[in-house]
Amino acid sequence: MQPTKLPSSAVARRSFLNASAATLAAAALPHFAFPALAAGEEVIAFEDTPKFDPAKPRLPWEQTSEWMTPQDQFFFVGHYGFPEVKLADWKLELGGLVGKSMSLTLDELKKRPSREYVATMECSGNGPTGGLIGNAKWKGTPLSGLLKEAKVAPEAVEAVFFAADSGTEKIRGADYKQNFARSLPVAEAMSNDVLLCYEMNGQPLNDKHGAPIRLIVPGHYGVAWVKWLNRIELHDRKYLGRFMGRDYVTIRGEKRGAETIWRETSVGRMNLKSLPSRVVKRADGKLVIQGAAWDDGTPIKRVDVKIDSGEWLQAKLDESHKEPYTWRFWSLEWPAPTPGEHTVTSRATNAKGKVQPAASDDAIALKKTYWEANQMAVRKIKLA
Repeated sequence: MQPTKLPSSAVARRSFLNASAATLAAAALPHFAFPALAAGEEVIAFEDTPKFDPAKPRLPWEQTSEWMTPQDQFFFVGHYGFPEVKLADWKLELGGLVGKSMSLTLDELKKRPSREYVATMECSGNGPTGGLIGNAKWKGTPLSGLLKEAKVAPEAVEAVFFAADSGTEKIRGADYKQNFARSLPVAEAMSNDVLLCYEMNGQPLNDKHGAPIRLIVPGHYGVAWVKWLNRIELHDRKYLGRFMGRDYVTIRGEKRGAETIWRETSVGRMNLKSLPSRVVKRADGKLVIQGAAWDDGTPIKRVDVKIDSGEWLQAKLDESHKEPYTWRFWSLEWPAPTPGEHTVTSRATNAKGKVQPAASDDAIALKKTYWEANQMAVRKIKLA
C-alpha cells in the first residue's frame, strides 16, 4: 500500500540519449516528458529536498525526468513486515458468497487473459512534496474474469482481499491474529481495470512489491493495492478490519456555522495533487520550473504556478502522455528570476473543475490526520 541516487542503468541510458539525440529524439519523446540535462544545464535543488535512504526507496523528484519510475526508486511498505512467500506452496483462494470457489496457482493465473497498462501509485501517507509515489507498467489478469467465473452471489456487497503478512491485534481486550486486508465494493472489483498483477515494468514482481501477486486498483491510494495476495472473499456486509476501519482513516472537520462537525472516512481514491519537482538552470542562464500532477483517473485540465506572492501563471502540460491513471508532467519558464530566496507553489485543476486546495483551506486546515495530504506544496529555493 503503501529513492535519490540515479541507478547505473538510468545514468547509462541518459548518456546514450545525450550522445544520440539527433537520431533518437522521436523515439525518446514518449518516454521522456522532461528532457535529460543538456551540456551546461544544472538542477537547482529545493531547500526542502529530503535526504536519500537506500533502505527506504523514494522517488528523487529533483533528478526525475523519466515518465516511468525505475523499480529501485519505487517505494514499498510492509504493514506486518515482509513475508517470505514460497511459490511452490502458494495458491490464490477465492471463496465466500460465490457459486463456485476457486484455487489457482501462479501458472494458472498467467494462462488467463491478461491486460497491461501504466498507472501511478501514491502512498496515502505521502506528504505534499514526498517521494512515496511512482509510475509503472503493470501486467496481470483482470479480477473481473475470476469473479464472473465464480458466480458472485447477489447478496455480496464487498470483495475482501487478504495478504500473507499477518500480526496480532488487540480487539476489545483480546488478542487476535489478523492478516493485512482491504476491501472494495463488488461494483468496483468488477472493473476490468482491477488486476491480479504479476509483472511490474516488464519484470516479475519482486518480494518487496508483493510477489507473486498483488492487487492493482488504479485511481486508489497504494493501501488498496494489496501485496502478497493469497485470498479473496465475497461478503454481504462491510469489512472493517484494522486497515479499513481503524487505521488509514482520515479525520476531517466540517464547518457548520459556529460549530465544527468531525468526520471519519476510510482512505480510498486518490486526491487531486501537484508539486514543483525541480528547477533547471539552462546554459543561457534562464530557469525552467518542472513538476508533476495527478488524480484518481480524472484528467488534469491545467496546472498553475505562483512564484513568491506573484500572480498565478499557467504551466505547459506535457502532451506525450495522457493515459487516464498516470501523472502528467508540466513545465514553466521562470520569467526574470532574481537572486535570493524564493517560494514556488503549484496548483492543479482537473477536468471536473476541482482545484487542488491550499494548506489554509478547510479541507486541509481541518484535517487532523496526515493521510491523503494533497495541499499545495510551497517549495523554497535560493538563487545565487
